[in-house]
Amino acid sequence: MIQDDERVTRILIADDHAVLRAGLRMLINAQADMEVIAEAKDVLETLDAVRRLHPDLVLLDLSMPGSGFRALREIHALPDPPRVLVLTMHEDEEYLREALRLGAAGYIVKAAADQELLSAIRAVMRGDVYIHPSMTRALLDTLLPTTESLTQDPWDTLSEREQQVIRLVALGYTNREIAAQLYLSVKTVETYRSRAMRKLGLRNRAQLVQYAARRGLLNE
Repeated sequence: MIQDDERVTRILIADDHAVLRAGLRMLINAQADMEVIAEAKDVLETLDAVRRLHPDLVLLDLSMPGSGFRALREIHALPDPPRVLVLTMHEDEEYLREALRLGAAGYIVKAAADQELLSAIRAVMRGDVYIHPSMTRALLDTLLPTTESLTQDPWDTLSEREQQVIRLVALGYTNREIAAQLYLSVKTVETYRSRAMRKLGLRNRAQLVQYAARRGLLNE
C-alpha cells in the first residue's frame, strides 16, 4: 500500500497499437505506485496530452505515426518536460543513440519482460538512465570513433525525392505512410527506396538508419 508521502507516477502511453496499450495499462495500473492517466496513438495526440495533463513519464514508441523522434524532440523542448522512456521494437544502436541525444531517460525493447519494464519505469523516475541490457554493448560501441570518411558519401547523387524517402524510412515511417505524405504510390516509394539504397551502397534497413544518423537526417 502506498504511503501518503509516496507519489504515484502518472504515465502517458504513446503507441499506435491498441492491444499493446491495453496490456500496458493493465500491467501498470496493477502497481500501487503507478497510474496510466492517458493514451495516445500518434505524435499529435501525444504532444496534446503532455501539454494538457503534465504526466510524470511518457512511454514512447519511436515508430508511431508522425515519428516518435519528433515527439521526443518536442517534449524535451517544453519548459518542464516529463521523463520519457522509449519502448520500441528497434534493437538498433543508432535509434538508441539518437533517442538519448534527444533527451530520452531510458530505452527498452518491447520484447522485454513485464518486470523489466516496471523496473525501468522506477529507475527512470529515480533519475537514473535505464538501457535495455542487450543494448548496453551497442551504446559502448557508439562511443568508439568511426574510421569511415563522409567525403566518399554519394548522397549528392540522389534525387530530392530519393533523399526524402531515405530520411522518412530512417525515421520509422512505413512505405504506405511515406506514400501518403509525399502524395506518391506505394510502388513509387518502393522504387525510390530501392534505387537510393543501391546508390548509397546500403544492403538493409539497419545500415540505412546508421547512415541517416551519421548525416544528421534523424535530427531534422
